[in-house]
This record gives sequence, structure tokens and C-alpha cells, in this order.
Amino acid sequence: VGIAGTPSGNGYWLVASDGGIFSFGDARFRGSAGGIRLNQPVVGMASTPTANGYWLVARDGGVFAYGDAQFYGSMGGVRLNQPVNGMAATRTGRGYWLVARDGGIFSFGDARFHGSGVGRGISAPFVGMAVTQSGNGYWLVAADGRVIACGDAPSLQSGPPALTASITAMARSRNGNGYVLVGGDGSKFPYGDAGSRVGTALPVSHSVVGIATNT
Repeated sequence: VGIAGTPSGNGYWLVASDGGIFSFGDARFRGSAGGIRLNQPVVGMASTPTANGYWLVARDGGVFAYGDAQFYGSMGGVRLNQPVNGMAATRTGRGYWLVARDGGIFSFGDARFHGSGVGRGISAPFVGMAVTQSGNGYWLVAADGRVIACGDAPSLQSGPPALTASITAMARSRNGNGYVLVGGDGSKFPYGDAGSRVGTALPVSHSVVGIATNT
């Protein structure tokens, strides 16, 4: 259900809905929620700046911290209007944001609230977020490809992309001045300094669920 890359770009983690973690390249295993009885399935993850830890987030907003990732709070046990669909960490690694299906944002640690997707006239579910280089803003993406810019995040779209499958995730560009959207069929849509080459659908047998870049 999610992926996070190491800063070097030479490794990544995959997370499954049961909280299981799979490590590749220079990504190191720091623990998992596999084998723990979860109230709701895991829906995403984020790594610390050191790559020595990571957080997992569940659909009910519960957060699980491993390695040098610290727990700063969660929405577990709180009645939500819509389930959580993803998360992102601050540049310092001392906080994180959770994004809900309706675009609601929950901030913890040194993560600051810069706005949300609630009331923006988007009926499609929000599926992911990416943080700007400064950490003073973020983009939120909905399944229909529309992106909401909050804080110092610039508006980079002139309109939603022409999709062949719903958008399932987004990732910030390496320099932090843009982002890439990915569809369930593997199609990619870059904005800002993420490049200009649109990637067409891939011959996948299952839906693509995440994308990661080295930052």
C-alpha cells in the first residue's frame, strides 16, 4: 500500500496493509506492525531524514514509529469524518502530517497546518500529499488528478491531467520544487522541476499504489 525511498536513492521500503515491511538496497529494516492486531489496515508510510527509521499510518489515523522515528501523536481513537489515506514527514524528522480522504489535514510534532482540501469543491477522494523543500507548504492530490497547493507550495497545474486510471499517489521532486503523480496503471505526470516527460501506462497486472523519489 505504500513506498518510501532512502535519501541516497539506492534503496526503498515497501509497506503492506498488515504493516509488514520489505527493505531493499540500502534501506534497513527497523521493525514492522506485521503480527500486530490492527484496528484498521495500514495505508502509508514516511521515512526519517536519516533513513534510520520510518512511520506507518493506518486508515483510522493510528501511527506506528520504528527506528529513530519518534511518535508525536495520532488520530487513533478519534472519530474521523473520513479515513486517513496517507502521510508525510517534516524536513527535521520531528513531525508529520496525515491526510484524510476528504482532504482533512492533521499535524503533529513540528509539522504546521497550512491548509487543507476540505471545502475546495473536489468530490474525488484525496490519495496523497507531498511537502515543499522549505517544509512550509504541501500539495494534496485527489484521485481525479487535481492538486491543492497549501502554504508556500506553488500552483503548478493549469488543469487536471488526462487520465487513463485514477491517481493513487504523489511524490515530491528531488529538488522540492515540483512533484510527480502516478496512476493506478503506472502512468506518470510530472510538474514543476520534476521534468516534462509524461510516462504512459505500464503493463501491470495489479494497480500501482505508490511512488517515491530520493530527496
